[in-house]
Amino acid sequence: MAEAGAGSLLIIAAAPERLRNGDTPYPYRQDSDFLYLTGFSEPDSVLVLRPGQPKTTTHRPEQVLFLRPTDPERSRWDGPRLGVEQAGHVLSVDQALPIDQLDDCMPGWLAESDQVYALIGRDPAFEHRLTEWLSAAQATRPKQPIERRALEPLLHEQRLIKSTEELKTMRRAAQVSAQAMTQAMQRCQVGASERDVHAALVHTYLQHGAREAYQPIVAGGRNALILHYIDNDAPLPDEGLVLIDAGGEINGYAADITRTLPVSGRFTAAQRAVYDLVLAAHHAAIDCIRPGAPYNAFHDAAVRTLTQGLIDLGLLQGSLDDNIEQEHFRRFYMHKTGHWLGLDVHDVGDYKIDDQWRLLEPNMVLTVEPGLYIGDEPDVPEAYRNIGIRLEDDIRVTRSGSENLTAEAPIAAEDIEHLMRERPLRRLDTQ
Repeated sequence: MAEAGAGSLLIIAAAPERLRNGDTPYPYRQDSDFLYLTGFSEPDSVLVLRPGQPKTTTHRPEQVLFLRPTDPERSRWDGPRLGVEQAGHVLSVDQALPIDQLDDCMPGWLAESDQVYALIGRDPAFEHRLTEWLSAAQATRPKQPIERRALEPLLHEQRLIKSTEELKTMRRAAQVSAQAMTQAMQRCQVGASERDVHAALVHTYLQHGAREAYQPIVAGGRNALILHYIDNDAPLPDEGLVLIDAGGEINGYAADITRTLPVSGRFTAAQRAVYDLVLAAHHAAIDCIRPGAPYNAFHDAAVRTLTQGLIDLGLLQGSLDDNIEQEHFRRFYMHKTGHWLGLDVHDVGDYKIDDQWRLLEPNMVLTVEPGLYIGDEPDVPEAYRNIGIRLEDDIRVTRSGSENLTAEAPIAAEDIEHLMRERPLRRLDTQ
């Protein structure tokens, strides 16, 4: 509100409920921006912020939440609602009003405003309502246009820097996700399927009050070469690898971890060579994360390490600098090395400012996830064919360096092999 200034109106709507098929809804997930500002997880709600209203006048509150009133009949079907009477106290807003009063209030409030901030492209139906309110408001002041502005530049920059409470929640999400990853790794064994591993992840999330932050990737063998593989229904290859990319969500905040491991419990020599190369790139990238470092520094470090390793393995020819300049590494490594993390898995916030990579600041949180994806082309030595490896951790920028939030999930090859030796060994019948 301070950045928007007096004379502004800020409007943020809850996410609408969506039908999966027929009359069956998708599990409800609140809009991240609305959740960030309210902590409220019910649909059919709108937050209106009116900066600069006199504090002594109860009729002109700065923060107004419109929400569903309590409904004993609907509660029998859908569960209880917070209700208007409790919302002001529970959510610390100046005023709570029934959602059906929104259309009555908005044109008048907009007519008193010089600019309105709203989220762009989020919910077409709500944007249409906003356009109608603006038209009605503008008709009362034709010579004083009401400017419409995007709220994202203000709000998303604030979301990029995590508060103490946000970090506490993210550490919990990371801890639960690391436990889930460990359980899933132990579920990998000869005779298991991708769905068995997926089930182990979900089981651990639910045990600890979390939910899936995104559809996980459980990719055995060649499936790991598909970056967004989500079928998770194939048998695991007895002598191959399985790539697991998964994270849980606590109170809306996500974790995002990737590990790759041998189904048999022991890496082959070729698998280990590629694995150790990706792990070296992982460490090189994390070493670059500190306040004041440009965002792209950790990606460049990973690329340099991976490219040199590919040359050493005979998968690339020529000098290191030429391979980087001509981007020959992209044949085996085609994505960036990380992204912001928070209420969204790929969280909000600009990566560049004025066309320059932004500098890292304390309490930003990002992922580090180098990988190599080696196909079965004729020029690839047979031992390296169909190897897909990615390693990912969640990293907080501290005042002097970094903190690995997901370090509890084993990542060193020796630790993974040791963990898998401790699993209950039995061949699973997945038929």
